[in-house]
Amino acid sequence: MGRVVDACVMNAGGKIGYFRGDILLLMEDIQELRPTFFPAVPRLLNRVYAKLVSATIEAPGLVGALARRGVAAKLANLAAGKGVTHPLWDRLLFNKIKMALGGRVQVILTGSAPIAKEVLSFLRIAFGCVVLEGYGSTEGMATATITMADEYIPGHIGCPRSGCELKLVDVPEMNYHSTDQPHPRGEIWIRGDTVFKGYFKDEKNTQETIDSEGWLATGDIGFVDNRGCFTIIDRKKNIFKLAQGEYIAPEKIENVLTARCNLILQIYVHGDSLESTLVAVSVPEPETFLPFANAITGANVAVGDAEGLAKLCKDRKVEAAYLKELDKAGKAGLLRGFECVKRVHLTTDAFSVDNGMMTPTFKVRRPQVSEYFKEQVKAMYEDINATVQVSKL
Repeated sequence: MGRVVDACVMNAGGKIGYFRGDILLLMEDIQELRPTFFPAVPRLLNRVYAKLVSATIEAPGLVGALARRGVAAKLANLAAGKGVTHPLWDRLLFNKIKMALGGRVQVILTGSAPIAKEVLSFLRIAFGCVVLEGYGSTEGMATATITMADEYIPGHIGCPRSGCELKLVDVPEMNYHSTDQPHPRGEIWIRGDTVFKGYFKDEKNTQETIDSEGWLATGDIGFVDNRGCFTIIDRKKNIFKLAQGEYIAPEKIENVLTARCNLILQIYVHGDSLESTLVAVSVPEPETFLPFANAITGANVAVGDAEGLAKLCKDRKVEAAYLKELDKAGKAGLLRGFECVKRVHLTTDAFSVDNGMMTPTFKVRRPQVSEYFKEQVKAMYEDINATVQVSKL
């Protein structure tokens, strides 16, 4: 998607600003660049959302009370189709919030992974701008569907764009069928001029990805509503079974937790067919995590104190409290019991492109993260199994 966005911006005569490559400094870079068009992956927008919620509607005292009234008023306006601006609340509150992205953003574009409905709605009212959600893949030249600029109903990825066909294919092992009611469900397949010809010198993977009629299998599970708009609900790729047979889509769980827990900077959910539960590795967001952990331990670690942050991450009381917050987020996001993580390892070793644990589009490289934290994952499962054995005595 990045190359397509770059090409479109250059074709329109726009300027492009690139961040320094350090995700911890990204917000500083954005405020310096002051973009008007801001393409971002959901993981980044979830982080922006969590920080804004913490500073506004979850803030104590008068600030929090004022923010809650303002957010409620603008959300009501949005639901009524009256747009993303408000003559009173923008002057009182939201013009200041806009400065978090430099104060000039007119369009935010997101894609590459699902994003929660409440995040999209909050971003629209917080920044008073158009928020578009696109869907596609590298093999399909980025965008196959996109929402409309005046579409304020969140929770879908729009209709197929010009030149693209979409269809739903049954996935019986996950109980998704194109005959499902009230909406057909299945794996999304794409066909059109933008679909690639194949992987370079890799006929085997090409044949597994594109069929003889030119349909590209995306690995994403979705449904189509009566307006022709698609919604992503699951993932066929990167799924695994737990020991008792339930299918797990870890990326979905990670997105739910990140959107609803402002303590998370990054999170990786792990499981396999030999275990009956999920565990997680999480990098905390320092600005929200430190007040949370300081209150538990009585410490006074400040933002920027790397040694103090690492020490708090190793504190068992902090770890247990963090796990409770993940559980609350999971329940709020309607995760099923077996989709909730039972242990978490906190670390300051952020996943990055430089250390090989993230792709250039900020997607977690699951095998690499699993290998890097294999000892910690093993220890978490040993702790779970030991607890189970004790409870049986």
